[in-house]
Amino acid sequence: MSANGSAEVRVSTGRLRGRTEDGVAVFRGVPFARPPVGALRLAAPAPAEPWDGVREAAAFGPPPPQSRLLGAAAPDDDDGDWLTVNVWSADPGAARLPVMVWIQGGGYMYGRSGDPLFDGRVLAHDGVVVVTFNYRVSAEGFGHFHGAPPNRGLLDQVAALRWVRDNIAAFGGDPDRVTVFGESAGAGSIAALMAMPAAAGLFRGAIAQSVPALFFSAGLAAEIGAAVAAELGLPPVAGDLAGLSPELLLDAGDTVADKMGGRPEWGRAAYVQTPFAPVVDGEVLPETPWQALSGGAARDVDLVVGHTRDEYRLFMAIKGELGQVTAEQAATALRELAPDPDAYRAAHPGVGEEGLYELVHSDWMFRMPSVRLAEAHGRAYLYELTWPAPGMGGELLGACHGLGLPLTFGNLTAGAAGLLIGQEPPPAAAELSARVRAAWTAFAAIGDPGWPVYEPEHGLTWVIGDEPATAAYPEEGSRRLWAGHAFEPLRGSRSPG
Repeated sequence: MSANGSAEVRVSTGRLRGRTEDGVAVFRGVPFARPPVGALRLAAPAPAEPWDGVREAAAFGPPPPQSRLLGAAAPDDDDGDWLTVNVWSADPGAARLPVMVWIQGGGYMYGRSGDPLFDGRVLAHDGVVVVTFNYRVSAEGFGHFHGAPPNRGLLDQVAALRWVRDNIAAFGGDPDRVTVFGESAGAGSIAALMAMPAAAGLFRGAIAQSVPALFFSAGLAAEIGAAVAAELGLPPVAGDLAGLSPELLLDAGDTVADKMGGRPEWGRAAYVQTPFAPVVDGEVLPETPWQALSGGAARDVDLVVGHTRDEYRLFMAIKGELGQVTAEQAATALRELAPDPDAYRAAHPGVGEEGLYELVHSDWMFRMPSVRLAEAHGRAYLYELTWPAPGMGGELLGACHGLGLPLTFGNLTAGAAGLLIGQEPPPAAAELSARVRAAWTAFAAIGDPGWPVYEPEHGLTWVIGDEPATAAYPEEGSRRLWAGHAFEPLRGSRSPG
C-alpha cells in the first residue's frame, strides 16, 4: 500500500486502483462477470472482460434490482454492471491470509454488498481478507422461466467464488483457505452451494447463520414464474421477458408476492408470502442441502451453523403482530407449519397462543433447518445466539433474526444495526462482537471455532449469551418434535414436482 492513500493490484482482467482506509486496502466494484443485460439477460453469468490501463476501484458497483416491498428505492440509471466484488485486506502483500467471502441475505428478493453493515474493515483487521459481492435476486436471479437457466442467483455466487479462487492471492489471500459466510437467504445460498456440483472445491469452510427452510420444487417455481409473467401479459419465456426493463420484471415479482396470500394452492410458500427461493431443478441444484449432505456431499467442507433464539420476533415487529396474535392465527400457523400441531401444544403447556405462533414460525423458518443441516453434515459446529438486542426500547426484539450481522462484522451502528443494538452500543455489544469475530476468524484460519463438534446424543452447542459458553442445545424440545421431518422442496397443491 502506498502512503498517498491508494493501493494497486493486478487481477486476471487488468490492474486495479483501490483506496486505503484505516490501514486497510479496499477495492470496490470489481467486475467478476459481464453485466447480465442485453443478450446476457436472464442467462448464466459470463466471465468479465479485461480492460486496458488501471481501473479505479473506489466505489461500489450498482446493486441488482431490489424488491421495493421493504422500502428499497427505485434504482438510478445504470448499465447493469451489478455483478461486482469488493475486497478488504489489511496486508495485500501478505503470504496467504485466510479468506472470508460474505453472501448477504434478503429473502432472495433484495440485498446489496454495498450495505454499510457489511463493511469489511473491522474483520480485515482481525487477520482475514474479506470479500463481498452482488448476486441477482428476485425474478432476475430466481424467477423460473422457460429458456433461462434456473438458480441464476446461485450461479452468480459460483462465478464470484471462481473469481476469488483465481484472483485473491493478489490481495494477500489464500485461495486454499476460503470460507463462505452468510445469514438468512445468504445462509440458504451457502447450504445450496454445498449441494451444487458446480461449487465443489471452491471453499473449504462455511458459516451458515439462520438457514431458511425455503427451497422450491421445479413445479412450484414454474407456477410462480408463470404468474410473474402473466402480470406482464407475457408467457413465462426468457426470450419474451428479457426484452423488458429490469424494473418491470421486478415490479411484477413484487406484485405476485403481494397477492400470494390469495394463492393457497402454493402451500407454505403462499403462507409465508415468499415467491422466490433456490429451485431443486435436478441439475444446477440436484437435491436439497439436507438430502445432499446426508448422502455425503461437502464432506471436505468444515461447517459452522446456527440460529438465534427468537428468530421470528423481528418479522412480527415489522408486521405489527407483537401483542396482537389471535388464537385463530396461532392455530393456522400450527396447521401450516408444525409437523404435528397437537404435539406442539402438548410439548409447550405453559406457552400462550402468541408464543406458539412465534415459536413454530421460528422453528420452521430457521431454527430447525439449521440444526438439521448440522446433523446431516455430521461434523458441524452448532451455535445459538441468545443475547437479547438492546435496541428498540430494550429487550422487545429478544435475540431476533439479523442480530448476528453487526456482531459478525463489528459494525454496531451501521445501517440496520442501529435499530438492533442502539445508536450508543453498550460495552457488552462490542465485547460480544469481539468474541464472535474471534470464533469466526479462527474457524476461517484453522477450521476450528473453539467449541466441540455437535453430536445429537450430547448436543454440545456454543450458546452466545452475556457470557458465551458451551452447553446442551437449548432447543432440544423443538429438535425432538421435528426429528422425523424431512425438509423437502416446497410444492403447491397442483405441483407434484
